[in-house]
Parts: sequence; C-alpha cells; structure tokens
Amino acid sequence: MKLQHTLALTLPMLSSWAVGADLAVKFEIPQLNVAEYHRPYVAMWLERADQSVAANLSVLYDVKKKDNAGTKWVKDLRTWWRKAGRDVELPIDGVSGATRSAGEQTISFGPARTGIDKLPAGDYKLVIEAARESGGRELVRVPFTLPLKGKQTYSARGKEELGAVSLQITP
Repeated sequence: MKLQHTLALTLPMLSSWAVGADLAVKFEIPQLNVAEYHRPYVAMWLERADQSVAANLSVLYDVKKKDNAGTKWVKDLRTWWRKAGRDVELPIDGVSGATRSAGEQTISFGPARTGIDKLPAGDYKLVIEAARESGGRELVRVPFTLPLKGKQTYSARGKEELGAVSLQITP
C-alpha cells in the first residue's frame, strides 16, 4: 500500500524587508597627520528608537595581539561598550575583525547577521563608533525606517575620526 502525504503551508503576506535584507556599510577612516598614528577601533550596531541595541554588526580591533590583549582598548568604544560590549565575550564569532587602515572601507552583512528580517516596523539607526589610542573618539548615527520600499541608501558624515558613512539596504 502506498501512502501519500500532502503538506500545505500558508504564509502571511510579508513585506520585502521581512523576507531578508542585505546591508552594506561604507565608511571612511581619514588619514590623520599626527605624530603617533594608530588605526582606530570601530564598532557598528543597529539601534532601536529607544537607543537599545537591536544587533551587533562589527567590532574591529587588534584581534591578533597575543593573549587577546587587543581587547584592552575596546572599552574606549564607550557607547558600544556600555550598551553591549561589556555583556559579550570577545572575540564575537562572525562579528569581531581586524582594524582597518585609512581610506574608504565597505562591509556587507546578510540578513542572518543583522537580524533585520526579524525587526518590527519602525525607526532604527546604524551606529558606527570609532576610537583611537592616543587619539579621539567619534560616533555617527545613520537613521533609517522599516519596512523598506525597495533599495534604500542613507548617509551621514563624521568630523574627525570618521568621514563619510553610508548605509545601503537591499531587500
């Protein structure tokens, strides 16, 4: 006797952003003319309207220092550290990475990394914070709104430790 099973699935209508979205963050690290130049540590995260952390995207620091000594200066990313950093163990798999040199940098994130496909409609911000040893600290927020209506690009600009910052979200 041959058994036949049929499985019917019904899915609610989902807006394009809920299916998943790719994020590309382009940011500029300016070359500073200082006596002692250190590459900045950089943290990126998504922030809800109430300023709570929706997702850690990237934490760039000196990951190759012996005995994980690069984490010593991560606390200089003060805003990220207070909101999320002190509650995680570094390195964070898939989030931690090496510092970047001066110039334009691009990092892309899929929906699994960002959790954007699980976020409810509302106002959010991409937050990028940079801090340098023997240098300054800067925070740039790039606001965006969900649900998306097609491919969206948003931008902001830093003044010292960061230059142009842009966020491109593609559903």
